[in-house]
Amino acid sequence: MSALGHGVTDSATMTRRNLRHALRYPGMSLATMGTPIILLLLFVGVFGGALGTGVGGGDYIDYIAPGIILMGVASGCMVTSVSVCVDMTEGIVARFRTMPIARNSLLTGHVVGSMIQTLISTALVVVAAVLLGFRPDASPAEWLAVAALITVLAFALTWVAVGMGLSSKTPESASNTPMLIQFLPFLGSAVVPPDSMPAGVRWFAEYQPFTAMNETLRGLLMGTPIGNDAAISLAWCAALGVAGYVWSKLLFKRELRA
Repeated sequence: MSALGHGVTDSATMTRRNLRHALRYPGMSLATMGTPIILLLLFVGVFGGALGTGVGGGDYIDYIAPGIILMGVASGCMVTSVSVCVDMTEGIVARFRTMPIARNSLLTGHVVGSMIQTLISTALVVVAAVLLGFRPDASPAEWLAVAALITVLAFALTWVAVGMGLSSKTPESASNTPMLIQFLPFLGSAVVPPDSMPAGVRWFAEYQPFTAMNETLRGLLMGTPIGNDAAISLAWCAALGVAGYVWSKLLFKRELRA
């Protein structure tokens, strides 16, 4: 078998390993999936009337659902970061060093396995939003574009989360750091328009990456103007993905040398 084939086989094995861990210890995965849905119920069922008036009336769920969907993507970072940190701190890497497996397969398995879990979680958030009254009018092509953006974002954030897991000393710290990413969509245009925020917060909300992604999703799903937000979103995804990949590789190589 060639080196490439050997690496693909080992990566597939590591992916199955991570998915089996998720099935055997579902607590964190279920909590990650449940958090966006609980927030959706809270904002729509409790605050929806007041906030809906502030964004121009209509069904508030149509405004907030794209932001909650993005939060569903970002929530996967916690599972990824913790699972990577556990592997790096509990001695399994030392065992893998003695086995004839491709070194990069460990990280690849985490990335692929985490992306599968994140995409399933995000799909459940979309289903929950529809059950609560979310009524997107996207065409099949626009739904395909939504799926593509979510997949690209999940890939980029997963590599960032891998870096967080590798840099964390304990699983507890690995579970705390990704929360900054998880709730970042709410500091953008997910809950209310940035125009309604104080000056300093408004500036941050307008230029942070999740605002462009949120407006792109909202435009694809609800037909609102997108402008150059799609290009900005892809640029942010590329920057985050490259930075996360390089960071993770450097940290992983350092760990292997230790």
